[in-house]
Amino acid sequence: MSIENEKKTLPLVINSKEFEWPEQYITGREIRKLGDISTDDEIFLQIKEPWSDELVLDNSRVDLARPGIEHFFSREVPKEVVIIVNGREKKWDKKEISFREVIELAGIPYEEKPTMVYTVGYEDGPRQNPEGSMVKGTSVYVKNKMIFHATATDKS
Repeated sequence: MSIENEKKTLPLVINSKEFEWPEQYITGREIRKLGDISTDDEIFLQIKEPWSDELVLDNSRVDLARPGIEHFFSREVPKEVVIIVNGREKKWDKKEISFREVIELAGIPYEEKPTMVYTVGYEDGPRQNPEGSMVKGTSVYVKNKMIFHATATDKS
């Protein structure tokens, strides 16, 4: 009777998906690859209350042989960019900007009345929306140094 040298694996969870790992330790870089996590996102090891979740860097090593199954999750890193609205630099910390937000950043009072007409144009945007115009109720993705032109006309 032969005894097979079967290597045990350790379970782990990444963004609610179950995985198995053949070694006791896993690095942040390996978690990123296994869980298909963008290099733009942060990875955290979920820790039970009252302690805080632990940030896992690419070169961090996590012991998977501790009691219980390790749960990891990723979160997008908030990025602040500078956009240019009517020639003035403005800090922006969201991935998108709405038509109304551009108007307000331009320092133009936004009024809901039929005689007010607003126009918003943009250029130097990301690949999803490199240039164009916006209409009420729409949003576009932003990138650093993206340029917006906003005007208001009262046709009363």
